[in-house]
Amino acid sequence: MLENLAPGDSERLLVGFETSDDAAVYLLGDTAVLLTVDFFTAMVDDPYDFGRITAANALSDIYAMGGTPLTAMNLLAFPCDMDAEIVASVLRGGADTCRDAGVVIVGGHTIDDKEPKYGLSVMGVADPEKVVRNVGARAGDVLVLTKRIGVGIMNTALKAGLETEESLSEVIESMAHVNAAAAEAMVEVGVNAGTDVTGFGILGHLREMALGSGVSARLDLGSIPVLAGALEYSDRRIRPGRTEDVIAALDPHVDWGPADGAWRGVLCDPQTSGGLLMSVDPTKVDELLAALDRRGEGGSCVGRMEAGEPGRIVVEQ
Repeated sequence: MLENLAPGDSERLLVGFETSDDAAVYLLGDTAVLLTVDFFTAMVDDPYDFGRITAANALSDIYAMGGTPLTAMNLLAFPCDMDAEIVASVLRGGADTCRDAGVVIVGGHTIDDKEPKYGLSVMGVADPEKVVRNVGARAGDVLVLTKRIGVGIMNTALKAGLETEESLSEVIESMAHVNAAAAEAMVEVGVNAGTDVTGFGILGHLREMALGSGVSARLDLGSIPVLAGALEYSDRRIRPGRTEDVIAALDPHVDWGPADGAWRGVLCDPQTSGGLLMSVDPTKVDELLAALDRRGEGGSCVGRMEAGEPGRIVVEQ
């Protein structure tokens, strides 16, 4: 579909949609302005948590590019006969997450819709020389991931009645956790490329990074942090509906190696408010892990970039 849409041609547009990056970047004077939008149907039952998670996910696109989010506008769709307190709780959750991140909600837009949806359009800023893109990775780079994967699978288990919001409290808090501190570490150390892991799973977003950078990638299954229970549920085909589509789209570009059906479901699991995936020079890996640790953020080395067919991914044990 995007092939039928002409990209912007302004000299001030530094990043458009050509490489599936996380936000648009527009140069305004000496400042890079970052623009993004994201919205969801409910992934949890609690409306306040729904608002928190959705806001964290929307802000993540700014953090993934090394920026600082400043303002946000609500996007809200709900049936007009819905309990007003439920809708207010969603908005409170989003507002509290934004406030804690130093982001000001400045307005928004609502529509009448049968299925509730919530999201935000976010504006942020960055130093034009320090914008982190999802292209620029180099052969030999080490891949560092924050946050464990598998939240889409665990949310599906919740919807199936196999888990409760109490049993998934760790998962909910992971999704509601903003990537601000991880972004600070990323900018401080300087990485060659970065993105956040969201709707196309770790494999889908890694392919975008490798393809745009003109390199291939190798993932180490044993090093990938996975939420407890995700592999077991995946093996039972308790997965988000889009998982199979992601697997099918990536299959021609992936050497699955030891990744069985359960692992394929996890690697292609659509994440909500996932962590940052960074491609960093091997000489800076220890510095990056230390910077993440100082800020209370986890970081795992999950693979590397290699010279080879652009966008090709090899999975190994």
